[in-house]
Amino acid sequence: MIRSMDTFTKNFQLLQKRQENTSSNLANSQTTGYKSQRLFQKTLDEVALHNYQAGPEVNRRNEIGNFTFGNELAGTSLNTQRGALEETNRATDFAATADSYFTVRLPDGQNAYTRNGHFGVNAQNQLVTQEGYLVLGANNQGIDATQNNPMFQLTSFEQAQDMNNLGNGYYTSDAAGTVVANASVRKGYLETSNVIVADEMVDLIQTAREFEANQKALSTINQTLQKATNEIGRA
Repeated sequence: MIRSMDTFTKNFQLLQKRQENTSSNLANSQTTGYKSQRLFQKTLDEVALHNYQAGPEVNRRNEIGNFTFGNELAGTSLNTQRGALEETNRATDFAATADSYFTVRLPDGQNAYTRNGHFGVNAQNQLVTQEGYLVLGANNQGIDATQNNPMFQLTSFEQAQDMNNLGNGYYTSDAAGTVVANASVRKGYLETSNVIVADEMVDLIQTAREFEANQKALSTINQTLQKATNEIGRA
């Protein structure tokens, strides 16, 4: 019984993570260049169980069989499908047309990648993100905002779905990316989020139903434990 409560605790923690992920996707449904994220879970390995209720004196080892103590989070995956393009006519808005990412430099010197081309201009007249991160050009330096057709450093990844999500539409990768030569962008356009709200709502409903089912099962176990301690223990 106690083990079953531990199993349900793990299930609730997993469901909470799924709900948080879905809520994050919904909250970013209007965020430029945002890529929705999915969580994957897997069943834990089976564990052999036994007790000592075999034999004429009920004290010999008795193999009960295998049991699985629930599920666990297996990993995350980005939905790398491109969002729709939206015309803005702003001179500092850009949308990458290929399956590649704008390269930006974080304050710590690390490079990050984004599909959000809603840029601004800093005091040095260079293109920067809304957070002030420098946007890199093909020469690995900042981009002069006065250029009519700036050459961005656009980077692609073979396993883009495995990129690390830093939040706010920024990503890093453990694998080296490939700089895309002569990659084209569309000036005066932005890529919208690829979140499909209807799909996220279905996931939210599914998670809520699984939570209710686990809650009912946990309530039944709790009642059984109360009966065991209050009634059987009294006999």
